[in-house]
Amino acid sequence: MSKSTRVLGAALGAVALTASLTACGGDSLEKSKEGGSSSSPAAGGKGSLVIGAAGFTESNVLAELYAQVLRGAGYDTSIKTVNNRELYEPSLEKGEIDVVPEYAATLAEFLNAKVNGPTAPDVKPVASSDVAATVAALEKLAAPLGLKALPPGAAVDQNAFAVSREFAEKNNLKTLSDLGKSGLKVKIAAGDECSVRPFCAPGLKKTYGIEVSGIDPKGVGTPQSKQAVKDGADQLALTTTTDATLDTYGLVLLEDDKKLQNADNVLPVVNAKDAGTPEVAAALDQLSQVLTTADLVDLNRKVDAERAKPADVAKAYLDSKGLLKK
Repeated sequence: MSKSTRVLGAALGAVALTASLTACGGDSLEKSKEGGSSSSPAAGGKGSLVIGAAGFTESNVLAELYAQVLRGAGYDTSIKTVNNRELYEPSLEKGEIDVVPEYAATLAEFLNAKVNGPTAPDVKPVASSDVAATVAALEKLAAPLGLKALPPGAAVDQNAFAVSREFAEKNNLKTLSDLGKSGLKVKIAAGDECSVRPFCAPGLKKTYGIEVSGIDPKGVGTPQSKQAVKDGADQLALTTTTDATLDTYGLVLLEDDKKLQNADNVLPVVNAKDAGTPEVAAALDQLSQVLTTADLVDLNRKVDAERAKPADVAKAYLDSKGLLKK
């Protein structure tokens, strides 16, 4: 799946459990820790760690970043890819994998539904635009399951809305508040459920006063949705903050200045028993402290547009930040 679909699933609450969490599959995480899909020896001999990846570009890159940082800290690392969160989260609980790159709000609501029932994300959501509160709720849900959420960084992959650069310049638009104040009616290229979901059309109306004239069901962050906005058939496209192809279509994001979207900051989640050590946390925190949303956009672009390998992109990035031992 695309990261766009993954993030939309998070924003749509309980729907994420069934409709939006499927990722392109790789090696099953149900396999043993030996013989992973990719592995690298470490010099320190601190033991082996399996990092989970969900199959879309950003998750693959993040898994490589985690694997290489942990290898530099003395662990043998391997990466395994699974189809969806419904599979890899239980595998994380069981210790079949040790570490996964995750998104705070997405996982918080996933666990909310798992622990409190499938309607919980809609009836009593635990995620919000407040990253500290969201992570605190995540930690509370994760601990009884044997999971530990490590501190998040500034990098965030969440729902976002894009307009054409020409449309933004013509109407002096930089934020979603600007769009609301303009009084312009907009048609949104998105999934058809945008018309009823609180983080899409209803949220835009309630939070920003944006008048939505209709939904063009071309999908979330798809080439078709972005092309429709580029061509002027639609005015707004639902995508994500780490969409690496916006420039290709001449699109720009409008800032979510009133924080409609939940805090989907990137953070590592580990099996507390097997990987909950201060050494693992310290190694991964070095990365979390430097990784930005703009960095994710650039890393995604290098893989998707330039056809670079995630492992090579990750290594070059870590080298540039001085996070790999020479």
